[in-house]
Amino acid sequence: MTRKERTRLVLEYFEQNSLPAETELQYSNPYELLVAVVLSAQCTDKRVNIVTAPLFRRFPDPESLAEASVDEIFSFIRSVSYPNNKAKHLSGLAHMLVHEMNSIVPSEVEQLQRLPGVGRKTANVIASVVFDKPAMAVDTHVFRVSARLGLTRGAKNPRQAEEQLMAVIPEDKVARAHHWIILHGRYICLARKPLCERCALTALCSYYGKASRKKPSNNTVKQKPKVVVSKSKPIKES
Repeated sequence: MTRKERTRLVLEYFEQNSLPAETELQYSNPYELLVAVVLSAQCTDKRVNIVTAPLFRRFPDPESLAEASVDEIFSFIRSVSYPNNKAKHLSGLAHMLVHEMNSIVPSEVEQLQRLPGVGRKTANVIASVVFDKPAMAVDTHVFRVSARLGLTRGAKNPRQAEEQLMAVIPEDKVARAHHWIILHGRYICLARKPLCERCALTALCSYYGKASRKKPSNNTVKQKPKVVVSKSKPIKES
């Protein structure tokens, strides 16, 4: 089966059975999503949503955020991962939005990446979610799940995974596919112990196929380990 065929079947399953293809971050405009995505790096969406509620009440727009000190921003985001760096990023981001971009969040990935704290993944999220562009943001979930399912092969970094996914996913499904894959990684295809017994994609999954081939056949005769049997307390063989 080619990667394109496998991808088509996986996307058909997601389209019919997956959760709504949307971000779990709470926002009401492009500025709020941009801030939320920057804060979400190596942090859960649940924690970010807790933090951004009071943050956006205090800083409802780029202008108010740009006027704030880094210390004040830090006081609102201290419970997320790497709050010191993220406070500096948000301050620099706000200043650039206000003074160089007329307080308007740009739609192009290249322009978004000029903003402090905005890497390619974050830029792709904004371009995809806000501006409905065919941009594939590869986070840890997308990188892991795509490799396990066989949608990517041998990708050594997120950029390679992005390029491979963009080659096999139709443009009109890229934005939804991003969310579907993330949700599958968040709730089923877990990093340490994937819940394969709950997954309906095992027939298509390269990872599951390899794991199944490694399991010994039921017909294989196993040599029993030597055990010492006590008359009073039988020792159960492992």
